[in-house]
Amino acid sequence: MSHLDRIRGPKDLGDLSPRELAELAAEIRASLITNVSATGGHLGPNLGVVELTIALHRVFDSPTDPIIFDVGHQAYVHKMLTGRTGQLPTLRQRGGLSGYPSRAESEHDWVENSHASTALSWAEGLAKGFRLQGVDRTVVAVVGDGALTGGMTWEAMNNISADDDLPLIIVANDNGRSYTPTVGGVARALSPVRTDRRYEDVLDLLRRSVSSTPVIGKAAYEWLHGVKAGLKDVLNPQGLFADLGMKYVGPIDGHDIEAVEYALTQAKGYGGPVIVHVRTQKGHGFTAAVNHEEDQFHAVGQIDPVTGKSKATSGGTSWTSVFADALLHEGKQHPGLVAVTAAMMYPTGLHKFHQTFPERTFDVGIAEQHAVTSAAGLAASGMHPVVAIYSTFVNRAFDQVLMDVALHKQGVTFVLDRAGITGPDGPSHHGMWDLSLLGLVPGLQLWAPRDATRLTEALAAAVQVSDAPTVLRFPKGTVGEELPAVATRKGMDVLAAAAEPRVLVVGYGPMAAVALQVGEQLDAQGISTTVIDPVRALPVNPELVEVAAEHELVISIEDGGEVGGLGARLAQEMRAAGVSVPLREFGVPQAFHDHASRDEVLAECGLSAQQIARYAVETVSRSDHAGVAEVTLP
Repeated sequence: MSHLDRIRGPKDLGDLSPRELAELAAEIRASLITNVSATGGHLGPNLGVVELTIALHRVFDSPTDPIIFDVGHQAYVHKMLTGRTGQLPTLRQRGGLSGYPSRAESEHDWVENSHASTALSWAEGLAKGFRLQGVDRTVVAVVGDGALTGGMTWEAMNNISADDDLPLIIVANDNGRSYTPTVGGVARALSPVRTDRRYEDVLDLLRRSVSSTPVIGKAAYEWLHGVKAGLKDVLNPQGLFADLGMKYVGPIDGHDIEAVEYALTQAKGYGGPVIVHVRTQKGHGFTAAVNHEEDQFHAVGQIDPVTGKSKATSGGTSWTSVFADALLHEGKQHPGLVAVTAAMMYPTGLHKFHQTFPERTFDVGIAEQHAVTSAAGLAASGMHPVVAIYSTFVNRAFDQVLMDVALHKQGVTFVLDRAGITGPDGPSHHGMWDLSLLGLVPGLQLWAPRDATRLTEALAAAVQVSDAPTVLRFPKGTVGEELPAVATRKGMDVLAAAAEPRVLVVGYGPMAAVALQVGEQLDAQGISTTVIDPVRALPVNPELVEVAAEHELVISIEDGGEVGGLGARLAQEMRAAGVSVPLREFGVPQAFHDHASRDEVLAECGLSAQQIARYAVETVSRSDHAGVAEVTLP
């Protein structure tokens, strides 16, 4: 039986020798590579924290001592050491292991954190609460250096540094990367220690000296760490963390379990907040990951566990790549166009624009609020910024969109990738909140393109708007087939039209394809329909209200939250215009939906063509009293 097979919980780590711990680390890496290669997931970050996570669970008593990972996608090893190794083959699958900490899975998961820069605030609150209750617990926050670029981290740090006896350990996991190399002043401050060969050479000498001593002992280790601290001060005079007035330990080799354990034990005994600076390598132990220049396998789909090559077959062009090409085209036409990203150059498709216009591309780190207000400033200066961001992350900057962009009538275009249901990443990453939030913003214009042509056209239209925020949203995955209009009506695309139609089906974005399927099923049952894509979803086109008045029933279909969504806005406009035609909004129910494939979640939300068409048939039949309700849909 392997060491990993015998680990049922953190207490099983206590009796392992240094040799056995090293063997365990190798077994964990092999299991990660095998399983995540099959399921997809965040491979690189977890390969980098194997030894660190082992040391954490040997020094601290989880779950009594909460261990909070920022960001939670680096918690796979934590899951394995807390009894969930057997579930790893189900990672990110429907009903399987979550790709982030999950309180439903284990008492060892305190916070379901999957957005960056929140762990220190959670940890500070927990530590204060335990102290107030007289409970002897230590809280540990593992914070990646990418998360240190987020403003919320420093708001928390400001409060932590003023509390001398707070039982809190901050592990700064410094691998030089978030998705891609970490940017900004934090990265520059850490870089001297991370890269200076004098530090590495002297540290190797010290290690050899200590290892040659018959009995290493506590004194030798104290001497080693004391010299390291001196080297750190010489090579990194900025004293990034020490200047906060907090105890600082490091940098420590994050792949040396014994060294990390010693540092964590010392920090735990201090009795107040301590920063332990740990250097790790993303993708450590997997050559294909380490050598992957783009993101060191930050997140992968199904890959070959030996070569690291993708197993995915060509399934068509992705929405992101269509946007990438369209943005580059617009950039060549408009010298004032600039691009802004929050540490996600490749995932949001800005890399092509950056390769051609590096001076017009700005990566601000994991700092969405700053990204938006900085974009407002760029717009005020006469430029037109395109802020490319995941839909779920625009939630974090809503106030800036409202008050800094919209209030000041600045022309900023927001491109929301991963809008709607995203699938395996689960409730925190489903982009289902943007429509409900952004619909509140006065003057905002929003496009939800149904195909590649409409995406390209929408971007061209959006970047021409200079006095209001504009938004494009599209889902994760491949673009479907082109859906040409059979007619247009005052800016709207009519996708299907029958004589004397009774039901109007309005489809937004990729749900326009579902709307067409609904229309086909209704027509097959003798219920004539009109299918319309409004093209520009917000503000509501007055012509759409007039079209609605010409029908007996209106159905709207969107892959965003149904409360306050596009259908709800249409219903509101219809009421205001005195149109009494019933409208049924089909969208994503306001709930935290578990991880599964996009199609599985949409079906669970009642957003399949079959489910929607059945509702329409039953509604019309009740109106007609003609027995149509007994018709069975195919």
